[in-house]
Amino acid sequence: MSGIVGILLAAGSAQRFGAHKLLQPMADDIPVGVAAARTLCAALPDSIAVVRPDDHACIEALRGVGLQIVENPDADQGMGNSLAAGVSAAGEADGWLIALADMPWIDVDTVRMLAQALQQGAPMVAPVHRGRRGHPVGFSSRWGARLRALCGDEGARSLVTAHPGQLVLHETADEGVLMDVDHPQDLPR
Repeated sequence: MSGIVGILLAAGSAQRFGAHKLLQPMADDIPVGVAAARTLCAALPDSIAVVRPDDHACIEALRGVGLQIVENPDADQGMGNSLAAGVSAAGEADGWLIALADMPWIDVDTVRMLAQALQQGAPMVAPVHRGRRGHPVGFSSRWGARLRALCGDEGARSLVTAHPGQLVLHETADEGVLMDVDHPQDLPR
């Protein structure tokens, strides 16, 4: 793949939710994970979803949106492992925009803005809403080797923390960059 590739992390266990939250319908009857996938694909058609290999319903739902599916047999090792699997599957891209499948309220224009910042040379990008950093977070190709080496549950946070001067923040009115689904009561918004 070339250009900026979207990576949707959809291999979590959803233990706090108590059920498969990515398949839970939102107010418009669209499942949480499908809504997040549609946004990512609308902005970045070359997108990948990293899923658990036994999660057949989620695999079919995300494949139906148009994502390339990467099954991560080591998903229990944490988000870092899934992120590494997605970046590895994308091959030599110009960069990667990492989105979370439990964040269905992000605007397509926000994803496009962040991808454009990467295309214009930003080393790392993230949105900020009212002073709070949100998701998705993007990385230029210079971080490829480090992203492919990630493991554990921290994801890429250690990379951002170790190189704060490389992170370009983009202010947005999009409150969806801060809103995720952790509990059933998060859905009726």
